Amino acid sequence: MINKKVLDKVLKRVEKPARYIGLEENSHNKDLNNSKVKFVFAFPDVYEVGMSHLGLHILYNLINDEDDYVCERTFAPWFDMEAHMRENNIELFSLESKEEVKNFDILGFTLQYELSYTNILNMLDLASIPIYSKDRDERYPIVIAGGPCAFNPEPLSDFIDLFLIGEGEEATLEILELYKKHKESGFKKENFLYEAAKSIEGVYVPSFYEVGYNQDNTISFRKTLVPGIPETIKKRRVKNLDKMYSPSKMLVPYIETVHDRIALEIFRGCTHGCRFCQAGFIYRPIREKSVENLITQAKKLVESTGYDTISLSSLSSCDYSQLDLLIHRLLDNLENKYVGVSLPSLRLDSISIDILKEIERVRKTSLTFAPEAGSQRLRDVINKGVDEIDLEKAVGYAFKEGYSKIKLYFMMGLPTETNEDLLGIRDLSYKVKDMFFNRPKEEKIGNFQLTTSVSCFVPKPFTPFQWFGQNSIEEFYEKIDLLKKTFKDPKIKFNYHDPRVSYIEAIISRGDRRISNLIFKAWECGCKFDGWSSSFNFENWQNAIDNSGIDPYFYANRNRDFEEILPWDFINAGPTKKTLLREYFKSLEAKKTPDCREVCNGCGIDNCEMRGVFN
Repeated sequence: MINKKVLDKVLKRVEKPARYIGLEENSHNKDLNNSKVKFVFAFPDVYEVGMSHLGLHILYNLINDEDDYVCERTFAPWFDMEAHMRENNIELFSLESKEEVKNFDILGFTLQYELSYTNILNMLDLASIPIYSKDRDERYPIVIAGGPCAFNPEPLSDFIDLFLIGEGEEATLEILELYKKHKESGFKKENFLYEAAKSIEGVYVPSFYEVGYNQDNTISFRKTLVPGIPETIKKRRVKNLDKMYSPSKMLVPYIETVHDRIALEIFRGCTHGCRFCQAGFIYRPIREKSVENLITQAKKLVESTGYDTISLSSLSSCDYSQLDLLIHRLLDNLENKYVGVSLPSLRLDSISIDILKEIERVRKTSLTFAPEAGSQRLRDVINKGVDEIDLEKAVGYAFKEGYSKIKLYFMMGLPTETNEDLLGIRDLSYKVKDMFFNRPKEEKIGNFQLTTSVSCFVPKPFTPFQWFGQNSIEEFYEKIDLLKKTFKDPKIKFNYHDPRVSYIEAIISRGDRRISNLIFKAWECGCKFDGWSSSFNFENWQNAIDNSGIDPYFYANRNRDFEEILPWDFINAGPTKKTLLREYFKSLEAKKTPDCREVCNGCGIDNCEMRGVFN
């Protein structure tokens, strides 16, 4: 345990000491000495971001509700805290007991964003844990990782002992149970990893596999090094969300976090098949929670947290098949407690005036729509499945109900994009503005403000666009300049993402095992909190690229060959490669694929629970 007197002195000198003290409402404080397996959940970003992550709250309570296990938390310390920790020889510690992270049995990282990978290395270093997996023996925790970015685990393969591919509610307890069994009989790291890889579906241990490369840097082969482990890793999937563990309480921070509200997960998966969207493919098939279950969960969460807003969490919340009923029932039960309901980014074809009327019964929230592309042709290329009529209808509903602040999200650099497609972003933005001001005077409620945000497209594994190369940084800046020159209205705020950040993201997300060296070199160059614009340093990343010897064009910008072995091909994420290729070629012809609720498109998912339910 760290010296608390020294910690108290340090906390008086940092910007936000509440990031490091723990003791929040609904936190667990179990006796580490009486726990058979000690797990520390590590979020590789600042506290305010990590505490807004629903997965943290689920796994934290799931593990702590088991008598034999304990779960504590640790986050990446901000720059001021890290400096004081290094100066005062304070190692990375858990919030609950202030125990050094290196003294836990398992250290589990969640992988939400590639630009946080350098933070993982920095946290290991702060914990006095060897950064490379090969340098860690039984004296150190088993380092595991999961989350959406684990669907291409190879860029972190040198550092992580064990990856969990897919959903973790069931598999995490299986891993802890296996660890407990090995610990009781004399723990050997290699034996534990071997049995986990052999017996637990979704577990991937990189050290048990070898990868070879061709002269052109593509992968030539991949093979197992030990008998009995799978050549293909099948993702874990929770089949019944109503039977899945769902917490009845959430940690309530002392300081404002990114999302200060209850996150109520209503379903998983998506049926739309947007060709750029990794989550829409890797979280298939769609699985819904029942209204009754959600009402019960919501009541418990409101009672235990005191939050006054419930955010309905999913990839596309308006696609919940009983959304009208759910919102009506939630507000009927909670309106007297002044608890409101909010919806995240909305599909243009799914919002209705009835839903807007319901969610504004307690308070109005801002509305965000995501057309994604500026022209109908490009929306068909990406299989977005919405058109301008959907936009007019959705925005018209919003204005009629008194909403005056609208946000629109787009992407640039999408496959087959032209300048005409790009300028469509401006045209749609001005169309929304005109719709507001062309209304009768008595119907213009509020001060109109439109925010148009444009991000840079990053090709992702397990999408039909995984074979496309990303635009170069120069091409992105040309497109930004083109758009900036066309936005002249003070009522429309134009935001854009830094192309250099997206470039690094593409290198990592499409990377193979050799990217581990780049990440290590970047950390050595001082890269940390790279997802924050205030701390992202492209020059440091460029130095790391030069020092690592990799060709960034090979990873980020080139089109991949269809016969090429992709770094993530050994994972069965659900939809088959044949399905992704079919969607790739349909995109070139701007042909749409129907929603899975309308017709089964035969994507190849084993035992799809939704096949035949909606069609």
